[in-house]
Amino acid sequence: MDWTLLITDYTIRNVALGAIVLGIVSGTLSAFAVLRKQSLLGDAMSHAALPGVVLAFLLTGLRAPLPLMIGALIAGWIGTLVMNLIRTQTRIKEDSAQGVILAVFFGFGMALLSWVIRQPSSQHSGLDKFLFGAAAATVASDVQAMALVGAVALVLVGVFWKEFKLISFDPSYAATMGFPVRWLDILITTLIVVAVVIGLQTVGVVLMSAMIVAPGVAARQWTNRLGIMVSLSAAFGAAAGVIGAVISSIENGLPTGPVIVLVISAIVMISLLFAPERGLVWEWAQRRQNRRRLRAAIAAGKQPNSPETEFAR
Repeated sequence: MDWTLLITDYTIRNVALGAIVLGIVSGTLSAFAVLRKQSLLGDAMSHAALPGVVLAFLLTGLRAPLPLMIGALIAGWIGTLVMNLIRTQTRIKEDSAQGVILAVFFGFGMALLSWVIRQPSSQHSGLDKFLFGAAAATVASDVQAMALVGAVALVLVGVFWKEFKLISFDPSYAATMGFPVRWLDILITTLIVVAVVIGLQTVGVVLMSAMIVAPGVAARQWTNRLGIMVSLSAAFGAAAGVIGAVISSIENGLPTGPVIVLVISAIVMISLLFAPERGLVWEWAQRRQNRRRLRAAIAAGKQPNSPETEFAR
């Protein structure tokens, strides 16, 4: 694995930088999505962003990243509002509302995309890459647009850190304290949409949900503190982006987006197995050690229910 390509090769450098931006932003928001039990939100919003991409192209005639990002952001935000409206004004639960938004918006986006692709104009070339991502097409201007949008999202997370922390753990208490819980919920959901929009070109609509879920799940295994969890989640996302970009550069035709998803999935598996106190291997080792202590206590002639052996259990 030639890490010098990150510096010497223009394409790989841009892909890696874009993947780092995606990993940091999506990882940061992933921690809140996991804690608030909104893991499926990223899936719904990534699919809801597709019609915004196509409509932005139809209105502007441009395939520049910023107009398409704005279109995806507006579509995702509308999907968020409609989902919240369904959830609050009907008896439909949140997971069902997310499924409705995903199906309707994605179906509408696919219909628009199919119609645009059938047109004789060649300007639409590349729009279909948003389904599975086209990281190899990332240029410096794309990275700059992603970094600009991502920086805004991270600044807002920092400004509303205390509020987001409170509504993530105890929204009822936040409401009694006078915090605008509904608007804060809309804001943090909008920021998740921003993270989704940043990753559309790199990972694509279909796989972007993994970047909203996996970093937070991996980080949660290692700590019980929110600040550390957010930092680990962002670090895991950035690491997956860099490693995925380098691995995909080794073999021609190997798609970067799916490789990034596979790398972050591997990080999740390692975390689930080996994280202290929560990992499966850790728990197995602890149980084995406790059994040894219990056998030793019994062999020493102590009663199984005595205070000396109670801890060993």
